[in-house]
Amino acid sequence: MRAFRIAYDGRPFHGYQRQPDVSTVADTLLSALRELDVPFEGDTPSGYAAAGRTDAGVSALAQTVAFEAPEWLTPAALNSALPADVRAWAHTDAPDGFHATHGARERGYTYHLYAPGADRSRARVGAELLAGEHDFHNLTPDETGTVRELAIEVERDGPFLVCRFRAGGFARQLVRRLVALLRAFARGEADRDRLKHVLGPDPLSGPDGVGPAPPEPLVLTDVVYPDLTFQPDENGVASAREIFGQRHRELRTQAEVARSIQQRLPTGPD
Repeated sequence: MRAFRIAYDGRPFHGYQRQPDVSTVADTLLSALRELDVPFEGDTPSGYAAAGRTDAGVSALAQTVAFEAPEWLTPAALNSALPADVRAWAHTDAPDGFHATHGARERGYTYHLYAPGADRSRARVGAELLAGEHDFHNLTPDETGTVRELAIEVERDGPFLVCRFRAGGFARQLVRRLVALLRAFARGEADRDRLKHVLGPDPLSGPDGVGPAPPEPLVLTDVVYPDLTFQPDENGVASAREIFGQRHRELRTQAEVARSIQQRLPTGPD
């Protein structure tokens, strides 16, 4: 059994989990393994599992997949059959029976919230109120598994509030709805009573509910396994750094073009 760390740009994909008729990260990964002639049992290699099911548009630094892999399958070898959007960059041997989903002790997500006018101090107060153990049934479409214990940190990075969340597991859309609630609190659009109401036992829907923030600024940044130590692959890391560095330059260039156009448009009447 071998486990791999996988980084990917989630924007071109309809999430991690396999779905019919749309492109997903899992389908892309499994297609690469078939191309490399990795043995399959049915639709997947023996023991195959992933740490998390990221939503459409969500990216990852430390998505973790594990399966029975031949000795020659290194991250660099896997990357040879993967598109540039998906990069394997570390791996480790795992014990027999290891399961990448159930074996994870903790997961970490980071959300890069563009909020130049938001009050960081208020955002931190909101994070303190939302952290700890709560029933988050009003912040997820899930009907079970809504009680979670979360750690939340908020830091300012230029115009962004960088919101970091850690927990043993996350209900669907929980992080994105927490971010939407934190953003409203930081802007003064929600108060302490609003947060307490959302965390309370009464179900909220319609205009009283909390919708999810956009998925693109969200990244799966860490998955902790108590008995695994991942070894970075020099070639895999170099490839991932090159690819994501190129994406960064391209997006900054596109942003500069948009800013230039916006600044040169005529202003409205005084």
